[in-house]
Amino acid sequence: MITTTYQTLAVDTDGRGVTRVTLNRPDVMNAFDETMIAELTEVFEQAGAAPSTRIIVLAAAGKAFSAGADLRWMERASANSEQANLEDARRFAGMMHVLQACPKPVIARVDGAAFGGGVGLCCACDIVIASTRAKFAVSEAKFGILPSVIGPYLVNAVGKRHALRLALTAELIDAARAVEIGLVHELAEAGQLDATVDRIITSLLANGPQALAEVKQWFGQLHVGPIDEAVRERSAGTIARVRCTGEAREGFAAFLGKRPAAWVQA
Repeated sequence: MITTTYQTLAVDTDGRGVTRVTLNRPDVMNAFDETMIAELTEVFEQAGAAPSTRIIVLAAAGKAFSAGADLRWMERASANSEQANLEDARRFAGMMHVLQACPKPVIARVDGAAFGGGVGLCCACDIVIASTRAKFAVSEAKFGILPSVIGPYLVNAVGKRHALRLALTAELIDAARAVEIGLVHELAEAGQLDATVDRIITSLLANGPQALAEVKQWFGQLHVGPIDEAVRERSAGTIARVRCTGEAREGFAAFLGKRPAAWVQA
């Protein structure tokens, strides 16, 4: 159970094992600064390791998901040395990695604007569910910078050509276009957003917790390209190892016995 009180986040875990991490700076459109970066890193490390957490939902308070980097933070950073900026950027890059590499499935619940680093947060999540009123922009070039840290996550999410266009134009796209290019998986009317997220949660909770962690780890190693002998050997070794686990044996026994698996709540 995560009990820490955060300055920029609200965190709670329900009886199903769903930890909800809510960006809680609505007065600045949930823009992130040094504090939020540190807190997101901490909470995702804790939730990823917590046996009580099975799924994480990244949500936001107020009318926006996240406006990305807080420009007051960026302005402060611009007055520092290049070395200080490097250390600052490394902390941001570390936070993005911790979110993406979290062994628990992470769902982004997006209602409202996601700009700049807010798009990056979406790209680092496993599943993105957005309301029809959501909007997105990779806006860094408007401020004379570039989406460097979030760039690899954006490319992985939508492909290089879509990512390049979004970064070059900094254009605003609506939720329907975000689905078309693969940035968002599914849309819901604003009043149905939580019900849609809950439907995804129900699907995830029916699956083995360790199996989901294995899925994330395995797909994180895969790249589009030739399926050579090394990839085939790693795939064979992975399934051979996982088939021998207690969770796999329970899954097989539950299916053949026509009963719910041990991880499925009544």
